[in-house]
Amino acid sequence: MKIIIINTDCSNLFSVKTILKKLGYKPKITDNPNTILKADKLFLPGVGSAYSAMKQLTTKKLIQPIKNCNQPILGICLGMQLFGSFSEENNNIKTLNILDIPTKLLKSSSLPIPHMGWNKIIALKKHPLLYNITQNQHFYFTHSYIMELNKSTIAYTDYGQLFSSIIQHKNFFGVQFHPEKSGNPGIQLIKNFLEM
Repeated sequence: MKIIIINTDCSNLFSVKTILKKLGYKPKITDNPNTILKADKLFLPGVGSAYSAMKQLTTKKLIQPIKNCNQPILGICLGMQLFGSFSEENNNIKTLNILDIPTKLLKSSSLPIPHMGWNKIIALKKHPLLYNITQNQHFYFTHSYIMELNKSTIAYTDYGQLFSSIIQHKNFFGVQFHPEKSGNPGIQLIKNFLEM
């Protein structure tokens, strides 16, 4: 299986690669559009700002290859947010517009922002990504922006405000948390994605 981690020059590329290697796969980190389009499974990790990530994707000419891909792709944290229409960050940065859903600043009057640490996800339905993962399982989060609940929401999390923690739109899957930093449940989710 050809597994590609799309190189957005974000800091969690190698932690994702490490988990995939532990599972017995040989992932490749690349920003080559032709290699990306020939992959069996794709990962779009992201840490940092939507502005920086979109600038990298534009410079590397990766926007259309990502939007046009037919194979399953998993967006992680910022990677999931990039699937939306725009981000409120930096006065509304246009993102990939795969889903007509904006990414908004997380609002909580009583809890600190960014949301950092372990929190549970609540599944709205059975889904292959959640095979062998118990309801209310905890995953590791670190983010300030969210996608609100929408028709693509598979699971949600409550942090003073409900937000989508797992989404799916066609072949585009997204997780707001970091499975690569979430221990055995995170490893199981990545395994589920690869075996779908």
